Amino acid sequence: MTRSHDRFHIDMKLLTGPKTSPRPLPILLFDDECAVCRRIAAWVRRSAQSDNGEATLIVQGIGEDPEALRALHPDLDIWEAYATVHVVLPDGTLKRGGEAVAEVLRSVPRCSWFTWVFRVSLLGVRPAQRVLDLAYLILADARPLLGCESCGTPSPWVRPLMWIRKHVRHGRATDRPKANPPHFTSPAVGKVRSHPAP
Repeated sequence: MTRSHDRFHIDMKLLTGPKTSPRPLPILLFDDECAVCRRIAAWVRRSAQSDNGEATLIVQGIGEDPEALRALHPDLDIWEAYATVHVVLPDGTLKRGGEAVAEVLRSVPRCSWFTWVFRVSLLGVRPAQRVLDLAYLILADARPLLGCESCGTPSPWVRPLMWIRKHVRHGRATDRPKANPPHFTSPAVGKVRSHPAP
């Protein structure tokens, strides 16, 4: 699938939010070539709406124009954005990975009620945020296992799982014995002798 330079276009009216809201909306940037990311982004797009149907978050694919991405935020790198989910907050703060996921959950009305746990700090450590960061890292590494072919080479810990998945999926159809399997095939003979009749 090829990308078009026109795909990364953000309507500037969306950046300021609905006319009734004075504050701009956060922007979720995701890899629009990744099948897993597209499915999650579709859920976020459906879920990030207020009771009156207005968006509470802008969901935007990365596209392929690094200059358009940098115009949105000067610290955005297109290759890093492909590898890790990013959220640009209305105040210009850039969040990545698990921190970005927490911001997305804060913007989804059905999920925002429990997002306070990501801010709880115990002795300078936010345990719930650490768990979310780890969960995001596992999901990001496992994207090829979940069906994304654009995410490149899977991490070393995922490769054995990919091998198992491939062989289990393909093995079901090809490893079953045929009704009358060949017996004693010799390349020199060039033909197959079947099992002798009982």
